[in-house]
Amino acid sequence: MDQHIAESIGRPDLIRLDDRLVCLRFETMKVVSADAAVRHLLRTGAVRRGDTLLDSSSGIYAYALALACHRYGMRCHIVGSATVDRTLRTQLDVLGVTLEQMEPCNDLKLDQKRRVERIHEILAEHPEYHWMRQYHDDIHYLGYRAVADRVRAATAGAAGLTVVGGVGSGASTGALARYLRAAGTPGAAGPADVELVGVQPFGSVTFGAGHLADPEIIIAGIGSSIPFGNVSHELYDVLHWISFDAALAGSVDLLRRHAVFAGLSTGAGYLAARHERDRTPHRTVLFVAADTGHRYVDTVHARHRQAAALADLSPHEITDRSRLALPWSRMRWNRDPFRNRSQGGAGGPHPASRVAKS
Repeated sequence: MDQHIAESIGRPDLIRLDDRLVCLRFETMKVVSADAAVRHLLRTGAVRRGDTLLDSSSGIYAYALALACHRYGMRCHIVGSATVDRTLRTQLDVLGVTLEQMEPCNDLKLDQKRRVERIHEILAEHPEYHWMRQYHDDIHYLGYRAVADRVRAATAGAAGLTVVGGVGSGASTGALARYLRAAGTPGAAGPADVELVGVQPFGSVTFGAGHLADPEIIIAGIGSSIPFGNVSHELYDVLHWISFDAALAGSVDLLRRHAVFAGLSTGAGYLAARHERDRTPHRTVLFVAADTGHRYVDTVHARHRQAAALADLSPHEITDRSRLALPWSRMRWNRDPFRNRSQGGAGGPHPASRVAKS
């Protein structure tokens, strides 16, 4: 029996959509990483019960950290994006979270910049607060170890496993690949045959696509306009850059074909996963569904009649990021470290040091 709702919410479902396509479906994915991170901080003495935990969030992490704070007797302070909706605001309020929400802004980079600036102001006023640094502290990898164990057990016997999902802050797909590869194939001596396929929006600097914006929207949950220290570029084999319209088509098709009601980043991942499945006839492809579709009813699912048929969509295959093109591009990344993450342009990787983890 679960001892807290965070355990139930954080436990994903594994749904086989066809013989080689599997959906790893979370109700709210970051509950896994926030809960394990807070537990680790308490165990190591970095924080104590009653302390205030602080971070910035566009929505999902705010709820995840609020649940972890509720479970372990902590206080929670969130600097939230304008995208935090009324439903989440109400839940955070009832849970006792201090929420500072930014004013609406059409520029994601400016929104993220303002939130980070406000974090530093709060820390200057309250140095006793602990900044969770979800984008830069690799303690957020820890919670995915148990998820990787479940995935490995469920896909035992597969000729090869391809994991597909949004890159985001780097902790989910990166952690899954790291733990799956480190554990090795059950019964085998070597590392598991695990490929990692990352999904990005146009306009994200994480893999050097900051020069090409999506006129509709940047899918904030899977990309970023500022560098993230938790992204281990060398874990990724393939990258897909997917536009809002293509991701919308994926979300609608996933609901219509498989009755899985999920968000926009899941639609993008599903689109990429179907393509990878068709390219590799002997591999099992698993894609991450980070949250449910409730936040996207009006902006995505209500527009289902406008959605393109997936048969009409295919990626533009590129070998250089200067050739990125909407609505969908695909590139072999080949586990390149891409050290110069501060550069959002179309040039190749440079040897500069990566952003330090702490």
